[in-house]
Amino acid sequence: MPKPSPPLQDLLVIDLTRVLSGPYCTMLLADMGARVIKIEQPGRGDDTRAWGPPFVGDESAYFLSINRNKESLTLDLKHTHGRRILERLLDRADVLVENFRPGTLERLDFGYEAVSNRWPRVIYCSISGFGQTGPRRDQPGYDAVIQAEAGLMSLTGEATGPPLRLGVAIADIVTGMFAAQGVTMALLARARTGRGQRVDVGMLDSTAALLTYQAANYFATGRAPERLGNRHPTIVPYETFEAADGEFVLAVGNDDLWRRFCRVAGLDDTAGDTRFATNRARAQNYGELRGILARTLRTRSKAQWIAALNAEGVPCGAVRDVAETLSDPQIAARNMVETVEHLTLGSVQTLGIPIKLSATPGTVRTAPPTLGQHTDQILRNDVGLSDEEIATVRAAGAV
Repeated sequence: MPKPSPPLQDLLVIDLTRVLSGPYCTMLLADMGARVIKIEQPGRGDDTRAWGPPFVGDESAYFLSINRNKESLTLDLKHTHGRRILERLLDRADVLVENFRPGTLERLDFGYEAVSNRWPRVIYCSISGFGQTGPRRDQPGYDAVIQAEAGLMSLTGEATGPPLRLGVAIADIVTGMFAAQGVTMALLARARTGRGQRVDVGMLDSTAALLTYQAANYFATGRAPERLGNRHPTIVPYETFEAADGEFVLAVGNDDLWRRFCRVAGLDDTAGDTRFATNRARAQNYGELRGILARTLRTRSKAQWIAALNAEGVPCGAVRDVAETLSDPQIAARNMVETVEHLTLGSVQTLGIPIKLSATPGTVRTAPPTLGQHTDQILRNDVGLSDEEIATVRAAGAV
């Protein structure tokens, strides 16, 4: 049986992005079969190539985490030869993704209007801090700033402590995810209309969209939600508790789970107590309930609680570090750690693809490229330059 083709196979993506949100978007597209040509500044490349330690050989771990399945072409877009090469690539491209500050590519004659007029089928995805419109469109966007300004930090941390940034760059990552989703939706629309369009994704918009029920709580009450540590604002108990040997998370999402939990914990009387019998009552009487639960849950180890609660279908889990998570047999069974061969580093590990398509799955095919690894190949096979012409543009500093 022939191997099924991934859903984005035969699509060509021109990747003019760097750092995290843009490269994460284009990696998601590459994982699903798109051919992604990552255009990088000659001699320097993507900023994240220098972000470390740690480094693996000469490559930063950060860069390796978000650039698999791509080809690297060094190109100076301020150089006439560089712009002509990009034009030749756009003749064949389906998607252009960029995350420059608004207005930058317009000055190079590769803004949305110019590209749309000349290549009307191209999907043009712009990722920026604050979007392409509005009074703050020209401001740069950085993950820590966006987490602060989008309200996430105000919700993260202990109630009596300072606001905290999430331990991963969630504003960048979710923006890249929304951008990849926008590109695929625009491709679906193009299949019907024959025309491309602009996909405009801002980090502030994307991160604000994560507020979901916290935003709804504000709309309902007119009061900004406060930090609650690991406690959930509307579900009780749903937080971190101390067992005899450390912390674990208990997530009792409905009243049936509450009764199951109480059976396991030997709290049958508490289960039927009118102060705690329903989620609304538990939320209203949280202070009284928290002490009962804390005393009870300290009587057994984490492993004992997790085994007993899982046996009754009560959601719970250990608070694990990254090493423990990536060593989980479930992670292995789901191919969430893959090994690929890098040009200079040999075998390197990378995270796998979380979306599992049954008929047309994505694949981790190639390691992140070295800087300019595919330049000659792309110039020869895609742009149509001869070896002499490649030598000329190299000597001119265009690649």
